[in-house]
This record gives sequence, C-alpha cells and structure tokens, in this order.
Amino acid sequence: MSTRHFPDGFLWGATTSAYQIEGAWNEDGKGEGIWDRFTHRPYNILNGDTGDVACDHYHRMPQDVALIKELGLSSYSFSISWPRVLPLGRGAVNEKGFDFYNRLVDKLLEAEILPVVTLNHWDYPQALEDAGGWPVRDSVDWFADYARVVFDRLGDRVTTWMTHNEPWVVAFLGYATGVHAPGLCDYSKAYQVVHHLLLSHGVTVQLFRQGGYKGEIGIVLNLEGYEPASEREADRAAYQRVYEESASLFLDPLFNGHYPEMLFDWIGPHQPRVLAGDLDLIGQPIDFLGVDYYRTHTVSHAINGTLLKAELGPLPALGWGQTEMGWGINPPGLTATLIDVKDRCGDLKVFIAENGCALHDIPDETGFVADRGRVNYLSAHLQAALEAIDAGVNLGGYYVWSLMDNFEWSMGYGPRFGLVRVEYETGKRIPKQSAYWFSEVIKHNGINI
Repeated sequence: MSTRHFPDGFLWGATTSAYQIEGAWNEDGKGEGIWDRFTHRPYNILNGDTGDVACDHYHRMPQDVALIKELGLSSYSFSISWPRVLPLGRGAVNEKGFDFYNRLVDKLLEAEILPVVTLNHWDYPQALEDAGGWPVRDSVDWFADYARVVFDRLGDRVTTWMTHNEPWVVAFLGYATGVHAPGLCDYSKAYQVVHHLLLSHGVTVQLFRQGGYKGEIGIVLNLEGYEPASEREADRAAYQRVYEESASLFLDPLFNGHYPEMLFDWIGPHQPRVLAGDLDLIGQPIDFLGVDYYRTHTVSHAINGTLLKAELGPLPALGWGQTEMGWGINPPGLTATLIDVKDRCGDLKVFIAENGCALHDIPDETGFVADRGRVNYLSAHLQAALEAIDAGVNLGGYYVWSLMDNFEWSMGYGPRFGLVRVEYETGKRIPKQSAYWFSEVIKHNGINI
C-alpha cells in the first residue's frame, strides 16, 4: 500500500446549505423563504418534515465551528439564507441576520478555516417569488442587489464566493416538475429560469470585479455522468438531449457564448427569451468552476419520458452498487466528468464542491456509526480525482457533502449524507467513522491506495 498525495495547497472541506441546517426559520427578523412556504404545505415532503429546526445550526454554530476545527478541515463551504438577511428579498437589511453570518465568518477565521460562501443555495425569498420569482427578468437585478449587500458586509473577510449552487435543480425541480420549491410545473418557465440564473450570475461577477472586492468568484454546477443505454440510435439521441440539458445548457453559455442549438431546436417554444448582450454578460470570466458529482446514469429513449423523451437508470461501476437513494455509485464517472469539463473549459481551476452518499447508517448503543461504506465511497472518488489530476485537470480542492446529516429537501430527514451524525431529537453531533478517516486524509494530504 502506498500514499498518493494531492497538490500542495489543495483545499479540504465539507459543505452545507442554510435551509438544510440552520433552522430558526422565523426568528430574529428572518423573512419567509420559498422552502418555508413549500414545506408548510401538506404532501410536499416525505413524512411532512420541515426545515423549521433542521440541525439547529443557528443556535449551535459555535459548537459546529469547533467540530469543523476538530476534524481538521481547512475550509468550510456554506450558504447565506437570502430571506434571513433581506426579509423581503430587497430593501431593508435585517441586521440580526447579518450578525449571525458575521459571527460565523469570524469564528471560522479564528479557527484558521477558510470560509467559502454560496449566495444562492435555493432558499429564495417568498416575497420575490410572489413578485414573479426567477421567471421574470427583474430577478436578475434582485439577485445582483442582494449580492452587493453581502459583498459589502462580508467581503472584507470572505475571499471565495459562489453565485449559484446547481442552477439545474433550481430551474427544473422547482419550476418544471414541482418536486422542489416553489413547486411549479411549467417547462417554459423552467428554461427562462435557467437563463435568468445564468444572467444574474454574470451580472454579479461583473459587479464583483467593478466593485474591487478581493478574492475569487465562480459558480457550482451539478454535472452527473451519463451513458446511452445501448448503441441504438434512439438511445444515443436521448442521451445527447439529456447531456445537453444537464451540462451544455450551462457550460456553453458560460464558456462558449451560446446555448446548445440541438437542444433548443428540440424544446422549440420552451426556449427562453434572450436579449442582445445577455450572452456576453453570462460569459464574464470566472476564477473557478465548482462541480457537484454523485452518480452516473444510463439514458434510454422513452415515449413517456416527458419533454426530452428519455428515461434515466442507475449505472454503478463494476463492483459497486447503489446508495440508499438508488443512485448508481460510479467513481470513474467523476474522472470522466472532470476531464469533460477540462476539454470544454480549458485550464480553469475546478473544485469538487459536493461529493458524498446517503447510506443506511446504523448507530451503535453510543450513537457511533461505523460507516465503512461511506469511507469506501469517498476513497474511491478521491482516487478518481487523482486520476483526473493526472490527466491534466486543474483541481484545487474537494468538499464532502455533507458536514452533518441534515434536511434532504423533498426526502426530509430520511437520507443521511453527513460525516457527522445528528440526533434530531436532541441535536447531538456524533462524528462517524468517515469523519475520522477524512481527518487522516487531510492530515496527510493524500490517500492510501
């Protein structure tokens, strides 16, 4: 057995998002978010769960930062709750909301942990949704104004920024299928949301540069693996449509100045309204790209496969199975995805912004979880990351999803992704075997292979 090391300065971290861990949904002046409204409606979330309390991070934040320090993470990636700092999405600032994030950033820096901040991890202000939401063009300015407020308040200490996390999920699960908040089912709106998310990203990057804020800024995309289910022409064409909607729809305008022509021909009347100059704004140079990778799919043609006429199935790599959520575990898919990004985006710095798995964690009598399956998953994906580096990918860091078990959107508190177990009844945090294993990886800046 030998140790393979990662490049000097490689960032090791874990990721969370505000709605999934903070709780305190209506405390200290916080406004209502779309996930507050969505989870409070019946039948939207498994078991009727909500993020009202979640992991109670809002009240336990100092303890959680101490835990991050104890685990040896060099970086912590979290998101800002937009309605916590701007209750109506615009206008008056909630000082108590910003006080929480000021304290969080200060405590991270005191512990010598790099804060990485995402501006939009899905918890959009309900007041803005009521005013039209992401489907209306005013949403671009709303987001840029919000970003400016956050930059002004935290930009003296935060130097790594992400505009949006997984805009595909915001657009298609929120506005096309209704699985996520705000729960709409309208493909035309979904594609318009994609455009406005990308446009707001570009405008915000431009604002960041013009404002002279220090540091780096990028965006995070969920780029999963896809393979046609067979060599049949129908399956290969379905694969191409799915790949273009999940990857090209974002990478092409961000880096090549256009939207994917074949996909737009296919969706026809659902194409978004794009004005002159929009693509130039979207293509503002960024400092890095965050990649969220969890799984790989087969894609087959399906007559009843909604707009794209496609059906996805899990595709585990040889010797691997599926996660608790039925996701195909495929570490080589991460290597392929990162190389694909390099081929399309050049030598741009890339971070693995999320990678992890939900397993059927079984605690012992003390609450400890010997999650060897998660260790195997993470180890294999880190080996895949090393193979991507060997292939020339400019990989700057790796972030596990997630620091702790949390509210998993429509699946409520069922799936557990965390390095740390959370006992939701008491809020107690218990590091799992994977947390201690990851600490050793960080300590040695490498893995045994």
